Amino acid sequence: MPQRRSLALFFILLLSVSCYALAGNDPAPPGLIPITLPGGTIIHAELADTPQKRAEGLMYREHLGADRGMLFTFSQTQAWVFWMKNTKIPLDLIWMNEKKQIIHMEQSVPICTRTDDSCPQYRPNEDALYVLELPGGRAESLKLHRGSKLQFRLP
Repeated sequence: MPQRRSLALFFILLLSVSCYALAGNDPAPPGLIPITLPGGTIIHAELADTPQKRAEGLMYREHLGADRGMLFTFSQTQAWVFWMKNTKIPLDLIWMNEKKQIIHMEQSVPICTRTDDSCPQYRPNEDALYVLELPGGRAESLKLHRGSKLQFRLP
């Protein structure tokens, strides 16, 4: 009888852990912010929240997984300008307002191999508080569009 009770408790525990994970409550890998998209997909993003991290961004990276990104946070809303200098992979740039709604996107922005500072610049038409970078083409595959609302909590 005690063996059956232990087995039953084991299955209850296993079921509760599985339900917790399926509900999207899995913690993000250490150092990453989980961002929940309208369709329920979760992107785990590195946080660029200091001038140094924002300046470097995803420069020199050879690869960015489909479920990864970089979230830039700012202390005030502004039409933040981005460029692709020293970025080796195409990216989708997604600007969001203070409500975490997409206000502008640039999709599959090509890399820039110029050695001077003449790489094209990308900016929204409205002020933004956050910018999310995803692998090029990912915004389209996730059906993100202007007005989509993302969910995340900053540390």
